[in-house]
Amino acid sequence: MVLLQRNRPVNPRKRPHPPPDAEDPGTSAAGPDPTSAVDAAAALLADAGCTLLVPPHQAPLLPAPHAFAARLGRALSADPSASARLLAGVAAFADASPARLRQLLLPTASAPHAPSLARALLSVPAIQPGLLTLLLEKLPEHFHDGGALGGLLLQDDVGRLIVSQFRWLDFLVDADSFVEKLVEVLSVAPPRLKKEIIGSLPEIVGDQSHASVVVALQKLLQEDSEVVVAVLDVLSDLNLNEELQEQFSYAPVEHLKAVTIAISCIRTIAADQMPHLLRFLLLSATPTNAGRIILQIREQLRIVGAIDPRAARSKKLKGKASANSTDGAILDTLRSGLRFKNMLCEVFLKELKSVDHPKDHKVIDVWLIMLIYANGGALQKSAEKILKSKILQGYIRETLFDQCIHGNAELVKEHFMSFLSVSDYLLACKEEKAREFASYLFTALFEEFSDTYSRQELVGSLVAHIGSGVSYEVSSSLDIMINLTSNSSEELISISSHITGILDYLESFHEDNLRKVYDIFCNLALAAGFNTGSGASSVANELLMVVRKQVSNPDMKYKRMGIIGALRIVSTIAGADVNAAVNCSPSKQPNCEEALELLKMSVNSCKFLTLPLIFLYDELVSLLESKVLHSAIRDWVGEHVAEFDTPFLADLNNGELSEKHLYDGIEGELWMNLDGNLSPICLNIMPLASTSPQKSQPCLQILSSQFSLLTTIERLVNEGSLGGLNALLGCPLHLPSTKHLDVAKWGNLPGLQKKAVCHSLYYAINWIRELLNAFSTQVASRVDNFSQKARDETAVKLLKRLRNLILLEGLLNAFLKKYPLSLPELRYLGDCSGSSGTSKFNLPKKIGEESIDGTPSNKRQKGRKDKTNSEKSNPDDKLKQPTILDAFKRAGVTVSQATNKASQPSSSGMMSKDIEQEANDPSELGLVDLMSPAVQLDMQRFKFRTLHTRCLSLLNYSECQDSSSSYLETELPIYLYLLRDLHNKLDNLNPAIKPFLNTSQAKMSHVHCHESTKEFLDKIEPLFSILRKHLDGAVSMIKDEPESNADNWSSHSSSSGNPDIAYVVVPKSSIATAVCKEILGCYRKLLAIPDLLNQPNTVLKQLLQTLQPTENFDDILSEFQPSLAPSNIDYLYCGACKLFEDLMDTVCSFSYLLSSDVLITMESIINSVVVLLGESGESTQKKIQIACSKAIISFLQKRLGQAAHKLLTADHASEDAENGWQSKGDLIQKMLQIYLRNSESTSDLLGELCDALTQVPVSKTQGTQGASSSFPTLCSSTIPSWYRVLHEENTGSLNKMIKQALKTKTLAERGSIDTTLRQMQKSVEVFVSLIQMCKTHEKVSIHAMAVKHGGKYIDTFLKAFSLLESQFQEHNAIILKMLKELQKATRTIQTICSEAKGYKRTMITSKVPPAKRSMERFLFQVKVLLHNCSTEKKFCMGNLKHKDLHGHVVSSQVYGSVDDEDETDSDTPADENDNTMDEDVAEGSNGTPMEEE
Repeated sequence: MVLLQRNRPVNPRKRPHPPPDAEDPGTSAAGPDPTSAVDAAAALLADAGCTLLVPPHQAPLLPAPHAFAARLGRALSADPSASARLLAGVAAFADASPARLRQLLLPTASAPHAPSLARALLSVPAIQPGLLTLLLEKLPEHFHDGGALGGLLLQDDVGRLIVSQFRWLDFLVDADSFVEKLVEVLSVAPPRLKKEIIGSLPEIVGDQSHASVVVALQKLLQEDSEVVVAVLDVLSDLNLNEELQEQFSYAPVEHLKAVTIAISCIRTIAADQMPHLLRFLLLSATPTNAGRIILQIREQLRIVGAIDPRAARSKKLKGKASANSTDGAILDTLRSGLRFKNMLCEVFLKELKSVDHPKDHKVIDVWLIMLIYANGGALQKSAEKILKSKILQGYIRETLFDQCIHGNAELVKEHFMSFLSVSDYLLACKEEKAREFASYLFTALFEEFSDTYSRQELVGSLVAHIGSGVSYEVSSSLDIMINLTSNSSEELISISSHITGILDYLESFHEDNLRKVYDIFCNLALAAGFNTGSGASSVANELLMVVRKQVSNPDMKYKRMGIIGALRIVSTIAGADVNAAVNCSPSKQPNCEEALELLKMSVNSCKFLTLPLIFLYDELVSLLESKVLHSAIRDWVGEHVAEFDTPFLADLNNGELSEKHLYDGIEGELWMNLDGNLSPICLNIMPLASTSPQKSQPCLQILSSQFSLLTTIERLVNEGSLGGLNALLGCPLHLPSTKHLDVAKWGNLPGLQKKAVCHSLYYAINWIRELLNAFSTQVASRVDNFSQKARDETAVKLLKRLRNLILLEGLLNAFLKKYPLSLPELRYLGDCSGSSGTSKFNLPKKIGEESIDGTPSNKRQKGRKDKTNSEKSNPDDKLKQPTILDAFKRAGVTVSQATNKASQPSSSGMMSKDIEQEANDPSELGLVDLMSPAVQLDMQRFKFRTLHTRCLSLLNYSECQDSSSSYLETELPIYLYLLRDLHNKLDNLNPAIKPFLNTSQAKMSHVHCHESTKEFLDKIEPLFSILRKHLDGAVSMIKDEPESNADNWSSHSSSSGNPDIAYVVVPKSSIATAVCKEILGCYRKLLAIPDLLNQPNTVLKQLLQTLQPTENFDDILSEFQPSLAPSNIDYLYCGACKLFEDLMDTVCSFSYLLSSDVLITMESIINSVVVLLGESGESTQKKIQIACSKAIISFLQKRLGQAAHKLLTADHASEDAENGWQSKGDLIQKMLQIYLRNSESTSDLLGELCDALTQVPVSKTQGTQGASSSFPTLCSSTIPSWYRVLHEENTGSLNKMIKQALKTKTLAERGSIDTTLRQMQKSVEVFVSLIQMCKTHEKVSIHAMAVKHGGKYIDTFLKAFSLLESQFQEHNAIILKMLKELQKATRTIQTICSEAKGYKRTMITSKVPPAKRSMERFLFQVKVLLHNCSTEKKFCMGNLKHKDLHGHVVSSQVYGSVDDEDETDSDTPADENDNTMDEDVAEGSNGTPMEEE
């Protein structure tokens, strides 16, 4: 040993230790010869079954390692000196050369897990300590074998081979000594080997030695900063008891915690070490440091998706990395940490929720959301909601997801389904912004993943959404599919079989979605046709086969699909831009003849079917206007409609009919001839409307649609001009003679003749509407070959046609009122008007199924019974022609039983004779007011041809170009008609809005189904200034009340060709007011359109600029510092509010209804500002973009509150005498709500109004109706309206106070709590005062409202008990006072409930159960509050005497053993009476309250 020791190189850092088997220093000096020692050791090993002496390049032979260790152990136990000889021989063998040492360390066989000889010897207890010491002494000699970077393989690196022998030993004989020596070697090891040893510590040291390892590692952290990550990684694997965990967690490392050190390394650590660091941080997270860890990970961690082929090699993460990249290993580490500690997920979601600026959101946020979502569980829903909220607020934008997805396919691949699931969730949201984001995600995933599996998953998910049946979800999904097929059609051909699943849902799609579906397949078919090598041309064949079958189907449901599909195919293959867009040989280009044949087939299949042909013509018109088709298609369509004059027009001789005939006994004459004797033709309506020739009437049904197609082709051929059709604009109409419309003669006409007259007028109305649609294109936009003079002449004729239209609609409405009749459909109703599309061709659907906008019936129960009865009726009744009375029922109009029974249609569709005679009473026709809403027509308005938006441009024209003084009054009826149409269009543009004032009745137009909101706003933007002009003119007319010529309408009506009908009148008194109301209604609807608010700097600004007052109003804006700029949105909003404020001052003196309209319009301005600015999180960003601040909201609310107060205190005695306040109850409620909600102190104002309400006498007095002196609108007839509003606003105010107090109670100061309790006390006083009013007001409606709103108020007050309990010790006096006050109200409510049951007042009894449940909960909450917080006995409960509202005992319900003191106990703040006032809630002698279910 001495010679070997001298030959061994000396390592200056080595700390040699004597071998454990050395007895004394002297024995080592007299050691045996190395060769003999090796031979002795070899002999011992050979006896055990191992051959040690083999060539240096071979490993020792060890056939059976476990048997070898057992035999060697027995041999060493038998000879005590053998252990020393064996260790000496092994040491000599290792010292001989490095190759001999490697022989001991290398596996003894070629098997993958074969142990080395050293490993086998370490399994022998007798020699394990000495051999471990020997190996540790050898380790420093090989510190630098692999160099600084450790480039050697494991089999060549002796140092790593030695360390590998220590791993996963079955036992350690002397663990403490070994750990001590290992730590000594670790302290001098080079960084490369040091990290190797540290990483192997959990596999080397047993659990019993982990404590000493922790101490050593703490010391190592202080000495060497390069091994921080390795140490932290190991510490996360060690099993420590609670004491050690606490000790380590708070052990200072240069005055910093271990977690702090780890956090500080996030930014600087090498990428391949980041997973280890994150693993330690996530496993070390506690409730106290989790927030800090998550915050630092969000701020410091960078995920860039760069591919690193050397990443994820570590043995710790082997097999766990989702991709061959560092980022993949990081994401897997994060996912594991989040999965096993939900606390981290909750902390992250909370942290993310508090981030309120887009620039503060990072890519790691997206990944963490996706990882939480992928882990599933309860937090998945929270992650979805937060992501959706961030997207809607604009905080998480597409750029963040773009950084995650694009260029990182390998990274996203394992998380693909999570991204797809999130996209599915967003696509199913109601919010359009969320669905737009989903569209981006689907497109990005499709572009990034080109493999078939991923794309099949994407397409399959979209098809599932398309079949969901949810309209907005289906529409957005189809838009995504159209985008994919437009940009990547050839790539989708291979998976087109998955897309064909959409065809299974065709029956449930409305027209817009059907067009999208066929666009999808047309894109695929177009790509497949030019890619014949793909074998995918079957897509085109299948599409054509499906469309041909649908077109040939007799059912309208399928025929409409075929018509839409055929026209989309024609649009695709016959579009003028197809050949230019596709680069291929001419032989493979689309054949226009195929498109023409398909179009011909579609027309021929509908030739004898009215509704399908109408639908085909309208669809073709829409296609021609939206896309340029091949000239052959246009030429054929022009030839097809060129025969228009043959069936519908008749020749005139000098402007007169050559012959006059009787049609069904009715004589005809020419109406509304604008061209006089110059007119060569007339529209031959009367002969075709006759009921005798059964096949002629359907021709008139297609008249309007065919004329629309004719004018469209004419404009396309003649560059927009309709000069070739000018004769049709002024030609007369052949209609029934006016002598048949006389009151006396009309009553004597039989039913068939009345039907013919009504149909004639109906077709004339729709003809004129199509004339307006066609020729308004000549005045709405500039046509090159159309002069200004011709444009003005055309505008005058169109205005005259509007007068014709007003007269015809007024007459038809009056006739239908006395002769109810179902009018034929002149356009396909489809989904836009509520039709299901399953109606037969010549049998219109029941009117009630069209969702008519009528006045809803207040008798809901009766409506339900009618619906139930109709469902139980004979199924054959569905095939019968519906009557107008059916429409009345569906629209909510009450129909008496007698009328209902008598009005059943006969087999011919006519009414019974009895009802016909009753309806034909001539004395009931009366005067026909052309300006009143056409209620009867509006119920069937969905069947009319629709006025296009461009017709509204006529608002800017006048018949009398030279007479500027009187034109406004004479043309107000025309403008009123157009304004009502505009109002209806705005109603249908946003049907989700339910306005307070709704005057529109017409249904959604067919045109709007093809027109987006943005397109509509762009078209009506020029009307903004025109609306302001007409508003000023109408207000001026109302204010000045000029003495106008009495027959202004008659003179202009005669010049328009209208016949003179004596009973037709146009009252001038109400026209100007009606015009103002319609314009105000249009302003309200415009300000509520979301798309308008999304364009604040364009359309909204244009609208507000037209609403500025003529005089300067900067003086009222002096409170704003800095002052508002006139070009800013906030300045324009203030100007609009000032305009309406001045307008209300003007009209308040002579029209209360118009004043209320102005007030509600002012409220819509404030609502628009609130929506525009959005939530507080977005206000800063939007303020920069639109130059608008929240400061103007309080300013506008103050002005609105003052205006409402002015209106409530105004006296309109003259108008009251005419209509009465009772009819204005809804308006008063609305104004009162506006007044209360826009006041500075709602609680104080509620108290004042309550005092005023209690002072109003119950009965009417002379001339004043018992009105209040301060509020003329508060009188005996309006008390119920005021009472309801005060209850609702008081409850709402209390709820708002409680919510605010609960949010801030942890940080609230004493002063704020005092203020809140005082406000609550005022609210309770108002509530008690309102309930006590029932003692003086005996109206059942008042008592019913008291019970209903009393229960709601108690429910709201229950929410405050947690606050009251926390503040009871400091504010017990005011809390007890509130409870005692509430006791008075609850006793009164109990008395009302008891009396209602006794008198069987069903209006009240239906509201009793919820009110009593609320009061029971209140009783128990008070008991709990006083039990927990009060030291005195302040609560007692007993049976009370049953008294009525006036305090009189009800003798029939006196309870036995009643103690009077229980009723009047002043120390009882709770409502003891809550459970004893009703005979059904009798208390026992112990006073135990009834338990709630």
